[in-house]
This record gives sequence, C-alpha cells and structure tokens, in this order.
Amino acid sequence: MKLPDKKQFILLLFGLGFLFPFLAWAIEISKYDVKFTLSGILEIHRQNPILVILDTIPVIFAFMGYLILKKKEELQKQFDTVQLQLNSQTENIKRVARFAEKIGNGHYDIDFEIKEKSDTLGKTIQNLCDKLYENNQRESLQNWEMVGKDKINQILGKHNDVNLLSREVLEALIRYIDVVQGIFYIYDDETEKLYISASYAYSRKKYLKGEVKVGEGLVGQAAIEKDIVYRTEIPENYLSITSGILGEKKPDSILIVPLFMEDKLQGTFEFASIRHFKPHEIEFLKSIAEIVAQTIYNLKITEKTERLLRESQEMTRELRDNEEKLRQNAEAMRFTQKELKKTNINLEEKIEEVNRSQKRLYSLLENASELITIYDENRKLKYVSPSVNNILGYTEDDMFAGKDLDRTNKKGQNTINQMFDNLLSNPDEPQKIQYSYLNRHGTIMFLETTGRNLLHNPAIKGLLLNTTDITERKRAEKEQRMRGQMQTLSDNSPDVIIRVDLNRQFFYANPAIECYSKLKSEEFHKKHLYEVDLREELTTFIDETVEEVIKKTEKIQKEISFPVNEELHIINANAIPEFNEEDSLETILFILHDITELKKIEQEIKIKNAKITDSINYAFRLQNALLPDQRLIKSIFPDSFLFYIPRDIVSGDFPWLYEKDGNIYIAAIDCTGHCVPGAMLSLIGYFLINQIVSEPRNYNAGQILDQLHRGVQKTLKQDLDDVNATRDGMDIALCKINKDKTQLQFAGAHRPLYHMRNSKLNEYKGTRSSIGGIPRPGKPKPEFENYVIDIEKGDAVYIFSDGLSDQFGGPEGKKYFPKRIKENIIKYNDKPMNQILTCFRNDYINWLGDNKQIDDVIMIGIRF
Repeated sequence: MKLPDKKQFILLLFGLGFLFPFLAWAIEISKYDVKFTLSGILEIHRQNPILVILDTIPVIFAFMGYLILKKKEELQKQFDTVQLQLNSQTENIKRVARFAEKIGNGHYDIDFEIKEKSDTLGKTIQNLCDKLYENNQRESLQNWEMVGKDKINQILGKHNDVNLLSREVLEALIRYIDVVQGIFYIYDDETEKLYISASYAYSRKKYLKGEVKVGEGLVGQAAIEKDIVYRTEIPENYLSITSGILGEKKPDSILIVPLFMEDKLQGTFEFASIRHFKPHEIEFLKSIAEIVAQTIYNLKITEKTERLLRESQEMTRELRDNEEKLRQNAEAMRFTQKELKKTNINLEEKIEEVNRSQKRLYSLLENASELITIYDENRKLKYVSPSVNNILGYTEDDMFAGKDLDRTNKKGQNTINQMFDNLLSNPDEPQKIQYSYLNRHGTIMFLETTGRNLLHNPAIKGLLLNTTDITERKRAEKEQRMRGQMQTLSDNSPDVIIRVDLNRQFFYANPAIECYSKLKSEEFHKKHLYEVDLREELTTFIDETVEEVIKKTEKIQKEISFPVNEELHIINANAIPEFNEEDSLETILFILHDITELKKIEQEIKIKNAKITDSINYAFRLQNALLPDQRLIKSIFPDSFLFYIPRDIVSGDFPWLYEKDGNIYIAAIDCTGHCVPGAMLSLIGYFLINQIVSEPRNYNAGQILDQLHRGVQKTLKQDLDDVNATRDGMDIALCKINKDKTQLQFAGAHRPLYHMRNSKLNEYKGTRSSIGGIPRPGKPKPEFENYVIDIEKGDAVYIFSDGLSDQFGGPEGKKYFPKRIKENIIKYNDKPMNQILTCFRNDYINWLGDNKQIDDVIMIGIRF
C-alpha cells in the first residue's frame, strides 16, 4: 500500500480547511458592508469574535492530516509483520501435513523436528505418532498370542490321549516361544504326585526324575504355591543343555508354570532357555496353562466316566437278582409316597411359588448391565452379583477365589487399593475409578467402578462397588478423539443432555429433549430457558438447580417426577459443573435419565421378596412342627444339648428322635442342599426313617441305615434309568440307645461319633458312604457298619453334621475342622452339657466373625 506525500497531504487539508473561514469572512463582509481588506477583515472579527474560532479550522485540518498519515504508517508496519508470520505458519502446516501423510501410510518411526515451542499442531501430531506406534506394538503382541493359542487349541482338539497330547503341546510351545528344553508333568490325584508325561531336548533322560511330590523342588514348589517360578540363577544340579553349536552349558533361565483347573492341580510346564524369558512370553504361557489344564481335566473326567460306565453295567447285572424284593419295597414306598404327597401338597405349592420368584429375582440380577460387589473393611469380598458371568465371564465362586483382583494389572491393583484407602479415610465421599481387566475369554476390557462406604448401613455393612463395562465407551471416546466428533455420544443418548450457562442460556440440547418440548433440539441453541417451550416442571428444576450449583460448585443429583401422557415419570437428574481454564464455573451439564421402569422393577422385587419370605416362613413352621426340640431331648436325656443353627430360614440338616420298645433312637441328619431344597429332602428322610423304625422287626443301627439307603434311592428313582433321577442324598449319624441294657449302637453315613470316657476321646468314623445317590456301575451297594458300645456312667457322646467342621473363619480364614471339635470336647469335658453348648456356640460365633455361614449346623451332645 503506497502512502501519499506527507507535506502535500497536509497542505491540501490546510487549503480545504481555509475554505470555511474564507466563506465566513465573505458572509460577514457583505453583512456589515465593509471592503475585503485587512482592516475590513479585522473589523468583522471585532464585530463577530466567533470568526476567530473558524480561523483555526485550517490548522486543525492540517494537524488531523498529520495524525492520519502517522496512523497509516503504523498499520502498514503491522500488516507487514502479520504477513511474515502467516507465511511462516503456512510453511509449517505444509511440513506437518507431509508428516501426517507418512503416519497415515504406517511409517511411525520417522523423525519430526518441532521448531517452535508454540507449534501445538506439530506436538499433537508427534504425540499421535507415538501413540500409534505403541498401539501397533501392542497389537503385534496380541496377534502373536492369538496365533499361539490357536495352534495349541488345534492340538488339544484332536487328541483324547493325555500322553500324545502332552508331547505335541510341549513341542509346539517350545518351537513357538523359541526355548531349548521342556518337560510336561501330569498330576496324579490318587498318588498326589507329578509324573513326566513328555520331555523335549533332554539327551540324558535317565537322569530325569520321573516323579515329583507336591512341594518338592522348584516344580513341586510352583504346584503348592499355585504360581509360576521364574529363575535366572540356575541351581548347580540343574541339567545342562547340549548341542553341536553350544557344546554343553547350563541354561540362562528356567520357567515353571503350574496348570490349575478350578483350583485343582492338573500338571506343570517346565522350560529352560539360553536367554531370558520376555514378559509377554510368560503371560502367554500362563494363559495357555489354563486352557491345557481345562483339557486335561476334561480328559480325566472322560476316562473316569468310561470307567464308571463299566462299573454301572456290572452293578446292573447284580441288581437284577434282587428285582423281586425291590418290587415289594416299591409297593410299600408307593403307599408311603401317596401319604407324603397328601401331607405336603400345600408345602409343594408354596415352594414352587418361592422357586419361581427366586428365579425371576436371580434373572433380574443376572441380566443386569452392572456388577455389584461388597467388600468388608479388610477388603475381603463378601458378595458378588450373578451378573458377573455375563459381564466378566467368571462365576461367583471364581470371584471369591481371587479373580476379582488378580485379573487386572499392577496399575489397576494400585488404583483399586487407592480407592479402598480413600473410601475408608473419607467415608462420606464416593470414589470412581477406571482400570483394565482380563476377562475369562482372555480379552482386555475396561471397567468403571463407583465405590461407596456403607459400613454404617445395617443392610450392607461393607464397601459397595458398582462396576460397569465401559470398554465400548472407551473405544467410542478414542474414535471420537481421532475424528473430532465430540457430540456423537450425547446426540444418540436416550437420556436428555443439555448444557446451559450461568444466565440460563442453552448451549446444547440433544434430540432426547424433544420428548418434553415441541421444539427441535437445534432450536434450543442460544435461547434462554424461559424462551423455549419446555415443561414447567423441568424449567423450574433447571432454574433452581443452576442457582444451587453456582453456590456449591459441585455435582448435584436429584429425582424429579411429573406426569407424561397421564403416566407419572420419574427422572434421575444430574447437574455437573463445568469449569474453564481459569477454574471458574462456566457452564452446567444436565443429564436427565428416565428411571420410571427401574422404579417399577424395584417395587415388583420388594413385593416378590415379601411373598418369598412369607412362603419360606410357612415352610419353617411346618418343619419345626415335625422335628424334636431341645426340650423334648432333655426330657429323655436330662444332661444333653442340641446345637442347631440353620443357614437359612428352613434347613437341610435336622435332628431326629424316636422311642420304641425301650429303645431310644436319636440322629443328626445332613441332607443335600440348603433352604427349601434341603428342607424337602429332610421331610423325605424324616418319614422314611420313621417308617423303618416303626416296623415290627427290630433293626440294629446299621440295618436301619441300609433300609434308609434303599428307601431314598427308591423314592428319588435313583435305582432306575430315569432321566428325572437326582444324585441327592444325606449323611447321618444314628444312635440306638437302650438305657436298661446300658448299651449304645452307632452307625454313620459319612459322619462320626465322638465318645468321651475318663477324659479320653474315642472316635467311631462310621461308613464312608452316603445315604441315597445314583448307584455306581460295578460298585457294590454299601453295608453300613454297626458299632456296639457298652455305656458307663459319666460317658458322653457327640454327633454332628459337616456344617460345623467345614465352616471357614478364624484369623486365617481356614475351616473349623474336626480337630478343633475334638479339642473343645476334651477342653470342656468337665462342664455340664448346657455349659458345653454355650462354649461351642460362643466359639463358633467368634470363629465365624464377619464370614458368611456356608452350611446348616447341627450338633447333639448326651452325657449318661
């Protein structure tokens, strides 16, 4: 831009400005009729002083021209500077575009120099290149792992023989991970030892130890610790590697990987290498170990099933000989069943209703999109919802076995532990974290967990964690960042999402808002809250909530309700403050989620739970009406006790008492299952044993169990090839006592009797067979041994179910075990039975602590 000559421009403006006083002089001269001379000009100035002001106009015009030229010079300089900067930025953008083009073609390892600190675009592209390079490396490792798993799965799928399978699997793994030696051990459940099933590249196999005990050596140590053993310091006695190239040398590293299936040892891998194992190779072998363990377990089960089938065929031939007697027993049992059905028809209807309600409730929890877990203050898992199978692929038992934490990486574990620390130190503040997790299928997923400290809540008494699978959300966020589509998620959300500033002006509204307004979502933009056609309830809520967020500057959550089409809708509303770079409140994001259906489901669950509880309580009253209580037992045995704690309202364990012809029959019976199923089976056992003892024949204790075993099999159709037959049964400790003869007969089915005499405890273990169950082919029917004990004054006997000995608890979370029962019996032997009951009850409660009761508990003690 060319500027005019400064002097000429100023003179031109001075001349233009002189026209104003000149015209004024001319007007005044004609007015006062004076001559156009110097004296005339002075005269008109004297008559009209305003002309002096007009005389300054030329000077003002000249000065303004000077200022205008000076300003134009400054603008010209600024224009030139901006032009230079624009050219520099254009060149830099072209250079960044060429760099981005190379990245797009897959060249991630090229160098790119950022010339200026302010080059934000260059830095962003460089960071993108680094991220893509990392993702490429990660995908390569994942592909490598998938190919390896596919090879091993192909081998596992074509073999039924463990030895052939182990040899091919071992050779395939050695070639794939490029190591030099390997051994495949198979665990024998009967001998509890590991045996070599296959070895690779051992030139002197005679020096290999053919079997290894669990806990012996590195291999046995890995098996007992249930974890890998990785050593780079090789023991002196370890075998050397021999080859034509290397000669003879010791390996640089060894890796031992145990094979476990549902916490049961199946075998062990042992690998030796002349290099160190890489972390991804170790992780690959650990994942392969689970797959191989599953296959070995299945092969063992298949082999066992075939063997049982052969035994079953042999048993069938033996049972045919007793067919006539069984038919007679069947007639008697049919009559008993008819009577039993008449008595229990109401109970069955109630139980069926309970089962349906339980299934519906379980189905709701199982198909929920959110995983709910509860931990105690020591971070021990107390509860996990059934949805864990759909979300993570694991069972509830898997989670209690440690899959809740050991399937995430170290960073994730640290994040979870930090959340627990924050919840315990700040119990009023919920915590939300995100971390990665390896599901049962070997896929990495992303989880979001919201933790709340509800230790004070009597219904929860723990740390409540709500976990959601956010893998898809993470993937969507990544694509959103790559493509710049920042509003995709909210536009497609069924929830109402709006953003307003502090003056109630809309900046964004997603299409879901159209359910509550006649306007389209895009028509809300830049309009005030009271300018849009929105429901009055929502308008009032947004207005009041904005004011509340301004005061508190924190997230606010509320529930609001209003009628829509004559139906009341309940909305869960969240108002989230959004801050600018200066940390000042700028906008507020509202998320309105319709929870009407969820509230209906909640109410339905409450109603169903109430019905379930009423039905179970009714069954409890029926069961208690049949069973003996503490008062009845004490009326016969004054110095005695009954320790009875059902796990649920109704129980599968029950005491039994019967008197006949001077004999007293008393038993502790443990039926398969808990709650309603266990209670059903307990009624079958109750009526069957009553019928057996009431017969004219005087059976001893062992014969009573023989008859009961046949009766349960017949009732449950276990003696027939019936698809409806169940494997249920019962364990029992039965005593037949004759006070006149001071004699006690005992027979047990998987249950013992403890006999105390003169501070010495004797154990009668009973027969290792249960009452009932589907007969095993080739296995003879059990004959329950009858023990006869002469009773002396002061003797004490104890019978109990396994619910007491199997209970987990104590400081180390171990089982109660029969050993502890024996020790307590000896310890409290000098006390009366009612005090022994108190001691056992207190010891059990202290042992249980915060742990969940896993089974029904029954124990009977009698002193003569």
